[in-house]
Amino acid sequence: MGTTKLLLDHIYEHETAQASRVFLTQPTGNGQVVDYTWAQVMDQSRRMAAHLQAQGFAPGSRIAILSKNCAHFVMAEIAIWMAGHTTVAIFPTETADTVSYVLGHSEASLLFVGKLDTWPHQAPGVPASLPCIAFPLAPETSFDTWNKITARTQPLPGQPARKPDDLALLMYTSGSTGTPKGVMHDFAHASAAAAGIAGELRAQVQGDLRVLSYLPLAHIFERAWIESAAFIDGKVHIFFAESLDTFLADLQRARPTAFISVPRLWLKFQQGVFAKMPPQKLNRLLGIPILGRIVARKVLTGLGLNHVQMAGSGSAPIPPDLISWYKRLGLNLLEGYGMTEDFAYSFSSKTGHSAPGFVGVANPGVQARISPEGEIQIKSPGKLVGYYKQPELSAECFTEDGFFRTGDLGEIRADGLLKITGRAKEQFKTAKGKYVAPAPIENRINAHPMVELSIVSGVGQPAAYAMVVLSEALRPRQHEPALRQEVEKEFGQLLDQLNAQVADYERLQMIVVVSEPWSIENGCLTPTMKIKRARIEKMAEPQMENWYQNKQKVLWA
Repeated sequence: MGTTKLLLDHIYEHETAQASRVFLTQPTGNGQVVDYTWAQVMDQSRRMAAHLQAQGFAPGSRIAILSKNCAHFVMAEIAIWMAGHTTVAIFPTETADTVSYVLGHSEASLLFVGKLDTWPHQAPGVPASLPCIAFPLAPETSFDTWNKITARTQPLPGQPARKPDDLALLMYTSGSTGTPKGVMHDFAHASAAAAGIAGELRAQVQGDLRVLSYLPLAHIFERAWIESAAFIDGKVHIFFAESLDTFLADLQRARPTAFISVPRLWLKFQQGVFAKMPPQKLNRLLGIPILGRIVARKVLTGLGLNHVQMAGSGSAPIPPDLISWYKRLGLNLLEGYGMTEDFAYSFSSKTGHSAPGFVGVANPGVQARISPEGEIQIKSPGKLVGYYKQPELSAECFTEDGFFRTGDLGEIRADGLLKITGRAKEQFKTAKGKYVAPAPIENRINAHPMVELSIVSGVGQPAAYAMVVLSEALRPRQHEPALRQEVEKEFGQLLDQLNAQVADYERLQMIVVVSEPWSIENGCLTPTMKIKRARIEKMAEPQMENWYQNKQKVLWA
């Protein structure tokens, strides 16, 4: 494994060596924040760990957390581990049904309820018999509170250790299909991956490592690259975001030196910039020596990203044009590739090892290969133990020689750079009988400034087609005839350009502009903003015949 020190061993070291260093900064509303030093975090965690131990749960019991990112999420995780248990984090946007499913499937013994926006709708998913504890920023509940418990409980002494093969966490994947699967990670593999990630961050960032934690901690990307890496490093300052409305102020407060995001947000930032300055004008200014640099700096400062030394994108493919655009602004935006099953530790771009459209090279300790069918197969220090209560699935996911079958298709260049060409399961056949991989085509569509999201489909149809959600700035005006005319002209040109670049069986018959955006709330996106293809395709089914008969290049749904 290469590491004998586990996450908790690192945490105990920082408790003494970094006692007075601020570790977590939590906004509490109205522009106020609370700073927690390592000593304060550990005092709280030890008190909660003592309380959990006093409940008499069997060793390794699953303790769940349902909360948006906040300082107490991190404290609770440390407490759960110190008390000898396993963490199960549930996405803060999940429905009552999914909350109920995860709590039941994991056989959770207790639930921490934290910062949430839709608690009244989620509460019915929590069994009345399940003990619950409310974080300080939780909605109004009748549960015992974190503050009351820690005030009356003495801290757990010593340095309770965990075994390398103890389960640290169960990660329920948000899954774009079916019910969530519980991915099991033990301390040995999670610690090895986190150590690798901390090394990657330190190699890219000089001086202070400041990060803003806002992507869900219930997702592996944030849990590995922000929280776990900070547990290893000890000198990372994590700032939390208060809400979507305060996001820019939260960013300005944190002045992050490392910032990771998902393609949808990188796109939103760009569209926010374009709403203030048309792309053509910005492009012209960026091309002027000296002035271009001043303008680029101003744009990054406006986004709160002017201190960023390492910017990362993961979780879904990002249009190569978008990476190039940020590079013109002077932001070193690097794409990475990882999954729940390898603790988000497999491939990442670094300076000198990156190219738009590629997700970088294998991280230290990672082996990768492409199977004869074109599937990416990986052996990572962060590999999963298996799927909880699904031994047949666990056996299926590994090759005979221990490589994880990712289900993603790709190509590895001679210099080690990996390009992902799509997902095996997402490929579909039109009536022409050849497989179409939607991801590369969607990537080209998503690069258009008028587009927020797109999906390419057409199973069994005469040709493939695309559905598109207009950018946020344009949506309120989508019924105006003048705008419609402009959109039709732009998308008509886009369709011609695309069709000239792809194989004849991949050509799109039309682009359909949908009237309602796809969201987590309407079930079209997963909690990590991945597209739920099957649901969107099902919603489009009744109109399909009319669309194909219409013969127009651009249609309005």
